[in-house]
Amino acid sequence: MKTIGLLGGMSWESTASYYAMINQGIKQQLGGLHSAKLVLNSVDFAEIEKLQHEGNWACTAKMLTKAAVGVEAAGADFLLICTNTMHKVAPQIELVINIPLLHIADATADKLLGAGIDCVGLLGTRFTMEQDFYISRLEAKGIRVLVPDEGGRDVVHRVIYQELCQGLINDSSRQDYLAIMEALAGQGAQGIILGCTEIGLLVKQADTEIPLFDTTAIHAQAAVQMALA
Repeated sequence: MKTIGLLGGMSWESTASYYAMINQGIKQQLGGLHSAKLVLNSVDFAEIEKLQHEGNWACTAKMLTKAAVGVEAAGADFLLICTNTMHKVAPQIELVINIPLLHIADATADKLLGAGIDCVGLLGTRFTMEQDFYISRLEAKGIRVLVPDEGGRDVVHRVIYQELCQGLINDSSRQDYLAIMEALAGQGAQGIILGCTEIGLLVKQADTEIPLFDTTAIHAQAAVQMALA
């Protein structure tokens, strides 16, 4: 079994989901008392969030590259960045590590294509929904990406930072998300990417008939496959 490297803490709520899902996946594959070999470096999200909203991505890149080097030095065979948004600095991280980076958008694209989906709605932070670093990765694989309108993006972004990243789960926010998903489906989305690793804490597949693609679960499953390959 390879050792999985996790760059987490963005937020710790979703990193806890990664830890649980990866270990559950290893147990399902190997049985018995097996659990995952992994190394976790968990950063202080308050520092990252402040820099995100200041637009200081260069500083976030320095912080995360340092953390990633630490994960590699601790024995990881490959690396996961346990957040969608901070894949914005994935290229800078890849430049300084000597182990593979398992990119969350690539794992998600493979899952979408495997399900026969070529038009998808994307929910995430404003950075993920509005900037090119994530959407272009999906489009390069032939997947058309739809995002909510301005008001919808405001709602999705606010709920992530003011509620989900702080462990707050509100039914009213769930209903707002479901309405936004329905609107995207009405525009042609064949499924919805839960493109922030906390959204799966709020919305489950049981809440809607629209196919949901939870990036936390997809990324964790891909890590299990890579660890056991």
